[in-house]
Amino acid sequence: MERGVTGPSHGPPAVDDRPEAPDPGAPPEGTETSEGTGSAPRDDEQDHPPGLVRHVLQGIPLRRRVGILVSVGGGLLVALIAAAVFFTAQRALYDQLDESLVQRATTAASGDLADPAILLRVSSDALAAGEVRVAIVTADGEFVTLRGNSPPLGAAEVSAARRDPPTSVRTGVIDGEVYRVVAVYAGENRALVLAQELDPTRQTLRKLAVVLIVAGASGVLLAALTGVAIARAGLRPVERLISATERVARTGDLRPIPVTGGDEIARLTSSFNAMLAALASSIERQRRLVADAGHELRTPLTSLRTNLELLMASDQASGRPGAPTLSAQDRAELQEDLRAQVDELANLIGDVVELARDDPPEVTAEPLDLADVVERALDRARRRAVAENVGFDVDLASCEVVGDANALERAALNLLDNAAKWSPPGASVRVTLRPGVAPERPGTAVLEVADAGPGIADEELDLVFERFYRSLDARTMSGSGLGLSIVAQVAERHHGGVSAGRAPEGGALLRFWMPRR
Repeated sequence: MERGVTGPSHGPPAVDDRPEAPDPGAPPEGTETSEGTGSAPRDDEQDHPPGLVRHVLQGIPLRRRVGILVSVGGGLLVALIAAAVFFTAQRALYDQLDESLVQRATTAASGDLADPAILLRVSSDALAAGEVRVAIVTADGEFVTLRGNSPPLGAAEVSAARRDPPTSVRTGVIDGEVYRVVAVYAGENRALVLAQELDPTRQTLRKLAVVLIVAGASGVLLAALTGVAIARAGLRPVERLISATERVARTGDLRPIPVTGGDEIARLTSSFNAMLAALASSIERQRRLVADAGHELRTPLTSLRTNLELLMASDQASGRPGAPTLSAQDRAELQEDLRAQVDELANLIGDVVELARDDPPEVTAEPLDLADVVERALDRARRRAVAENVGFDVDLASCEVVGDANALERAALNLLDNAAKWSPPGASVRVTLRPGVAPERPGTAVLEVADAGPGIADEELDLVFERFYRSLDARTMSGSGLGLSIVAQVAERHHGGVSAGRAPEGGALLRFWMPRR
């Protein structure tokens, strides 16, 4: 039996001093803080700006970058889960141990063990086998315990004997061993103290830590493999896009890329295919335009060359006696033919240039009355139709629109010239401008031009507005086949449209419509 007085040497104060994580904001040992000294940043902070990590990542290929980010993110998540599991298990084990000790101490304090005389009769070997140390502490600081079985004692246990508070739980050290110490009030200014060694609990925590470290390392490795797999699978469509763009740049092959799935990459692939289709269509239109323009230009150029050679030969032969010469009338007709061919060639070149523009010309749209525009076009068409002896039956209603007056006048003039060309001598071309009704959309201005010619065959109704398209009957007449194409282009640029049909008079009926203001 041991009797004595508790003091500071027997144990630390009554605090719950379970192992705690170090304060992340505290400076490490052996360092000095520099609060209020205004210290300058270190050289490595000046040499490495905050954007260094971003700069390094930008230099890594996208696949590796995605793999690294997924691996790092997965590793951090695994580490966070492992830390949470460890600290939760640590807290649960300590709480379970404290609850068990408090319950056992409370039960013992209400029994005979709180009597010093009975405690002295308890075998110290039995207590040691249970890894438990027992003592009785009085409010005066005296204690009774078995020899060699004394628990860590201190002010906390004396406070429990004084019921201030009646229960204390703390960690203490004695003989180099760490114990969990519980003191409960046992009556008569005494406290019963139980202490149990923490080594078994700590061994359990160490085993758990090893298991979590192994599992965490496996999780990090699995996250890295998953990141690489995700990067390969997710970026495979991007690699197809890269290969396609390189193929287009290298060979000019505009074949579409196969689209699989319905995610964002599939949408990107579809958008890229749409861009390739638009590019292919534009290239095809330009190719057709160049080919058709070359074909159409060949005829007036050949005629010009023939007439010029004829004039030159006539001038060279005029000085030789007996050589055939052109009469004044023939020369005048030849010169007039040359002027007409030059005009036709100039108009053809202007039409080709106009149609070759993919973007609309930079013009300022202005409010105007489409009836005034058609009137100006009629004045020009009447002067041109004098030779054909063709008249115009006009019915124009005021239609306020917003557009380019010059382009609209050219479109109207092309419709009128086309109708005058196909109308027989003495016939009349019907010109009507009215607010739009079915089949056009309401809220439009509709210009109708009907001739008294042979009309358009049903199979050619959808082709008359194509570039350089000319029917079999039209190939023997003057013109390039671009007039109606320009009409369709003007309508499209004014958010309108064109159509072709058969007029009640038997000829062709061409419609042009655009939104009203």
